[in-house]
Amino acid sequence: MSQRNIHTQSVAGQAVQELFCRALHHVTATHKDLLQKGGTAVAGLSAQGRPGDPVTPAIVPSSVYFLPGDPAGPYQYARWTNPTWSALEEALSILEDAEAVIFPSGMAAEAAILCSLPKPGDRILLPSDAYYTTRVLADTYLVPAGIRVLTCPSANYDSQDFAGLRMVWIESPSNPGLDICDIRKAVAQARQAGAIVVVDNTTPTPLGQRPLDLGADVVVSSDTKTINGHSDVVFGHVASRQAALLAGVRDWRKLCGAIPGPFESWLVHRGLETLEVRFERMCSNAEALAPRLAEHRKVQQVKFPGLPSHPAHAVAKSQMLRFAMILGVTFSD
Repeated sequence: MSQRNIHTQSVAGQAVQELFCRALHHVTATHKDLLQKGGTAVAGLSAQGRPGDPVTPAIVPSSVYFLPGDPAGPYQYARWTNPTWSALEEALSILEDAEAVIFPSGMAAEAAILCSLPKPGDRILLPSDAYYTTRVLADTYLVPAGIRVLTCPSANYDSQDFAGLRMVWIESPSNPGLDICDIRKAVAQARQAGAIVVVDNTTPTPLGQRPLDLGADVVVSSDTKTINGHSDVVFGHVASRQAALLAGVRDWRKLCGAIPGPFESWLVHRGLETLEVRFERMCSNAEALAPRLAEHRKVQQVKFPGLPSHPAHAVAKSQMLRFAMILGVTFSD
């Protein structure tokens, strides 16, 4: 091959690479707006990529870093910050349209909220049909600390008195009963009472429901499930648009040492890259299966927010972008 041909191919290759990077930047700059409409989730991409940069974030296992100069560098000690965390937190922040803090499990994320925000003497409301371990955590550690924990079914939040509450915890759809709470209405009630609203958004993910856009203060998620999507890591995150609330959560992580490993963080970041494709297929499968199961002679009931027969279908339709992927099926005797 002639020297001229080699040079021509090299220039062409650089042009293609630069075109790709410009396109990548454009996609990343615009996908936040698309996400708010439930359209796409390219949260694994980064507009900061330059020609020659690795597309896949690096796994950085270092526990210590060189002493920072003046001004201080972003990384000093691995219990405080980590480059692999930062890449994932940035991606999740784009997905949530809010600052995100990651944790080594969904329960670690929940514990950070429940242990850093309510104080002794406060009253909080939990769904009685929420994730069981959430209630166990509250009963085991919050009640002895002088925090009063009240419970109410998710479907009955409309009639619950929020007066005097410090925190209102919502899980909608609830796990495993798939009951729906009207998030907008609960937020309005909580505002009148001066309470913080936390929404466990594990089941619908930010692609299926956007609680912060509905007025919630904090979102928590177990990323072990759909967000990672490969059944090979336990993980969680908290997101909020209120810096003061999130600062308390971040400090709790730093002081208690509830930090995720760099490899686990990398795995979740990998999972984010296929979240949109996986979530779309999961939701489509559920929407196709639900009505067919409901018609089966051996099925007594199918509970799915996407079915008109669901008691709160209208509410779910008004606040969810997709009805998620979980079905509750009661079989006939």
